[in-house]
Amino acid sequence: MAPGNGLMSGRKHALDGLRTVAVAFVFLFHTVTELVPGGSIGVDVFFTLSGFVITLLIMKEYQATGRLRLGVFYAKRLARLWPALLAVCAVVVTVGFVFPRSGWGGQEANAIPAASYVMNLANFGVFGSSTGGNALSPTWTLAVEEQFYLVWPVLLLVMLRFWKVRTVAWLTAALAAGFLISRFFLVSAGAPLARLYNGPDTRADQLLLGCTLALVFASVTPGSRVHASLQAGARWAGPLAGLALVAAVFVLHEPATPGTWFSVFWTFGPTVLALLAGVVIGSLVLRPAGPASRILSHPWLANPGRDLSYAAYLWHLPVYLLLMPLVPSLWVRVPLAAALTVLMAYLSFRFVERPLRRWASAKLDPAVVRSVPERELALAGRAS
Repeated sequence: MAPGNGLMSGRKHALDGLRTVAVAFVFLFHTVTELVPGGSIGVDVFFTLSGFVITLLIMKEYQATGRLRLGVFYAKRLARLWPALLAVCAVVVTVGFVFPRSGWGGQEANAIPAASYVMNLANFGVFGSSTGGNALSPTWTLAVEEQFYLVWPVLLLVMLRFWKVRTVAWLTAALAAGFLISRFFLVSAGAPLARLYNGPDTRADQLLLGCTLALVFASVTPGSRVHASLQAGARWAGPLAGLALVAAVFVLHEPATPGTWFSVFWTFGPTVLALLAGVVIGSLVLRPAGPASRILSHPWLANPGRDLSYAAYLWHLPVYLLLMPLVPSLWVRVPLAAALTVLMAYLSFRFVERPLRRWASAKLDPAVVRSVPERELALAGRAS
């Protein structure tokens, strides 16, 4: 298949808009939980979307060059994500040291697992007592993703060496099912909520379902019967899945007390939410001219999702915790926190992320270009 096929090529602006919506849900979950008790679903969407996007990036390079330069891949991911994270940790720790009674006081020890991408392990006590609930606690999701990124590209390349893309998609789906079964045994054994919530293995099925979707799209020829069938299904499945997720944001209370509902939800819930997110993502890609895609592709949603969503996720809880003792009124504190979060996200993007990303691209992109044989470059040029 030509590397520039319609499902693989081009930036998916609707997915940027989806990021904006997901960040907004997480922000509201942390600030007005009683209004959006299921707002943490934004995290489930992030995991599925991350698996999809990272696999899409890998497959684009693999189909264009027949390989993936792992060193370049990891370096670009680190340049994309680590500087903004280090900036948050540095600012929070410095302000907390100078003003120890502020909402950022006492964060020095928490900055270590946050900056080293092991906050998820720290949150359920791998390094001692649980660290959940601190200003840097949301970095557990970044830890889960980075731990996954260490393993998935290598595993994917090994599978692609022996099997066709469509077979690899089936194997990836089976691997996701294996992690669902693993979570069932953890729940049955009485694993605590912190373990189920933060584990790299207990979230792996969500990432892998996003990976599966990307592999399916990589194996589909635009205009084929399979493509037409997927588009027809997306016409009704996408809106239904989207409505289900939005409804869950406002009505779903994730169980925290052991019992029947606790066992059922924490066994199947993450997988079901990831499947719904996958249907939404697939629908947005398959139907770029559909109503949902047009709305989410609007610059007011897509641009913040592309440029600010990552830093906004990093900053939203530290900002809110800093304001809690300073602004007593909830209805003043929440919009003020939103405004300051956007401001800090912009400063992060403008002065930290974008300059370092451009520097990394200038250094690393030529290495990828040099790895493409001239004949394959010519073929890729004709295919596009």
